Amino acid sequence: MPAEETSGIHCRLDELLAGRGMTLTELSRRVGVNLVNLSVLKNDRANAIRFSTLTAICEALECQVGDLLVTSGGTAGIS
Repeated sequence: MPAEETSGIHCRLDELLAGRGMTLTELSRRVGVNLVNLSVLKNDRANAIRFSTLTAICEALECQVGDLLVTSGGTAGIS
């Protein structure tokens, strides 16, 4: 996929971390996920995420998947 194309999914990790006063480093430690991998997710560069990782992040941030991942610009859809 060319760099200018996106999946239409936006990760709100920055906003959720800020709202909880938590750093990406702290989240990495809590969920046991490499800081680099969380950074890729945070910067909307991830192509996939394991359900176990998604569950761990949501538990640590006390949020739902829909709070973390949202569609951006209405370009994502299910066919």
